[in-house]
Amino acid sequence: MANPFLAVPIALHLIAAASGGVPTLDVRPSCLAAAKAEITTTDRMQTCMADEQSARDQLVKTWTKFNSADRVACVSTMDFEPTYTELLTCLEMAGEAGKLPEQLY
Repeated sequence: MANPFLAVPIALHLIAAASGGVPTLDVRPSCLAAAKAEITTTDRMQTCMADEQSARDQLVKTWTKFNSADRVACVSTMDFEPTYTELLTCLEMAGEAGKLPEQLY
């Protein structure tokens, strides 16, 4: 079982980053896991890393357009092999959810 106290510094770092700029994530473990599920591991790893770089680039361009509370919420939920794609999707969904009429909540 993983030590829960080891996650605290990581979580605090990610929450602090959410209030500033785009956090720096190590997407290699996630891409490696995805690559292992494929026959052509090298190609999948390269594709995954390129996709993650593209998602990060988009986040850099749009980071300040997202609500700061949404940034903190999305970053704080990422505790296991976080990815830029996951972060971007969370922020986009939170933004869309914020546009829904209150009675739908």
